[in-house]
Amino acid sequence: MTLSPALQLAALAAIGFGAQWLAWRVRLPAILFLLLIGLALGPALGWLDPDAAMGSLLFPFVTLGVAIILFEGSASLRFDELAGVGGTVLRLVSIGALITLLVLAAAALWIAGLSWELAALFGALTCVTGPTVIAPMLRSVRPNARIANVLRWEGIVIDPLGALFAVLIYEAIVSHQDGHSLLVFGFTILAGSGCGALGAGALAFLLRRNWLPEYLQTYGTLSLLLLTFTASNEIAHESGLLAVTVMGMILANLRGLAIEEILSFKEHLSTLLISALFILLAARLPWPLPPGALLAGVLILLVAQFVARPLSVLASSFGGSLSWRERALVAWIAPRGIVAAAVSALFALRLESQGFDGAEMLVPLTFALIIGTVVLQSATAGPLARWLGVAAPEPRGVLVLGANRVARAVARALVDQGIQVLVADDDWPDIQAARMAGLPVWYGDALSEHAERTLPLDGLGRLFAMSTRRERNSLACVRYRPDFGRHRVYRLRVLEVAADDNRRREHSESIRADRLFGKDVTLGGFERRLDEGWRIKSTRLSEAFGLDAFRNTHGADALVLFCLDDQGRLRVASESRRLEAKPGWSLTALVPPVDTG
Repeated sequence: MTLSPALQLAALAAIGFGAQWLAWRVRLPAILFLLLIGLALGPALGWLDPDAAMGSLLFPFVTLGVAIILFEGSASLRFDELAGVGGTVLRLVSIGALITLLVLAAAALWIAGLSWELAALFGALTCVTGPTVIAPMLRSVRPNARIANVLRWEGIVIDPLGALFAVLIYEAIVSHQDGHSLLVFGFTILAGSGCGALGAGALAFLLRRNWLPEYLQTYGTLSLLLLTFTASNEIAHESGLLAVTVMGMILANLRGLAIEEILSFKEHLSTLLISALFILLAARLPWPLPPGALLAGVLILLVAQFVARPLSVLASSFGGSLSWRERALVAWIAPRGIVAAAVSALFALRLESQGFDGAEMLVPLTFALIIGTVVLQSATAGPLARWLGVAAPEPRGVLVLGANRVARAVARALVDQGIQVLVADDDWPDIQAARMAGLPVWYGDALSEHAERTLPLDGLGRLFAMSTRRERNSLACVRYRPDFGRHRVYRLRVLEVAADDNRRREHSESIRADRLFGKDVTLGGFERRLDEGWRIKSTRLSEAFGLDAFRNTHGADALVLFCLDDQGRLRVASESRRLEAKPGWSLTALVPPVDTG
């Protein structure tokens, strides 16, 4: 069946959305479903022909899409964070990455028969893991905090570095293929670095002088990014990818320049772009595959899983603090992700257009490694973690969404009871106040894709949605329900609701999450009580001083917030759960001021 190009492109967005939604539901990397759908629509059924649908625009679309992906990845690389993630991670992204590159390059050279130039490029493309595939896997596997931190930071740091390695090797291949001298290759590197530095400097200049209104900052950043990319390519052929990588790295490390809000365009544009890009790239795979590509892909997958990764981890963790059980799980988990797929497809397109022999093998081998590592490791990493005894214990901590006065007071009460807490908000003054109060904080949008990759959920098993924005609280409960469970997400009502409120809206809101502390408790009412002198007090109940004595002492209006039972388990008061504290429990409540009259 042949579909019109317009219908193919129109359906692409809907299909990409379906893949992203399915990945969210089953907590697997979206790239797996995007690639499988692309393979089904293209090589298997013949319904999608990217070259016919996009024509001459396919190459610019892929090129600009990869430029945006590399910029976003490099903009997350902060050198001060790199210095503080520990010796094991530093060695993994340096010594370990080099070992992986060399082993996979040798495998591609000897198994797939690639030339040494293409084999080196393949090794550079596939030595990366990537936070977009690591984060969903960690949430389903739930290893202990040390393993999770190593894998998460490795993915964040190595993504832009691996892309940079690939760009440099590609530039060397192009210079050699065209008969260019080493001087020309050096000029290409200089042009890309220089244009990237100029682009970053220009954007920083505009932002620091407030010459861009807030609503134009995202548009201006994207425009300047694409202009830097194309201008660098005009000055020196194929230097644009290096330029945007350098631009992102510089912007991420300039002092006094906050680019988190600017990069929020990635949350919408890049999700759509990535979905379309990988379906198109997978649909463009040749079928039947080049002779020997399937067998070579399977053999290289085995080399990557059982040789390259274990050697990399062994060399990187030698003398470190990880136990052998922790090192074994780290050595098993290394899924390949978006950067490997996008950059390999882009370089294959360019090398094929230049008549480079063997370039048609680059994409099938890379995609085989991506699909193989994601499927194999997603299915086996959880049981392996439990067998090794390095899975995290039942999470008892609380993610508090919101850093306002009420949220800070509740978070402090939880911390005082020995409960792990993380306060997350995108309001900088409130986050500063929480940090000054000694609370662990995370600054950013907890509903963003950035949070998917960087928000640490290790040890956290509940959500208290307590921000001042009602819709945000509801969305957070929907977002974190798959991670914590339906009965472990709570939201604090923001507005007073009249008795004659629309029942349909009440039902719609009630199915999203249980109401924190009770149906009639609101954020505004809680804050008013604090203004009136009410305070949060914890009391250990006993046979002599039970719940009735507590209420006689503090009055019937005292609001029970949560309890710790005699086994140290947190029990939260909510609309659906009225707490009946027992002797031996620690009860925490909001109590009125003592009447000194």
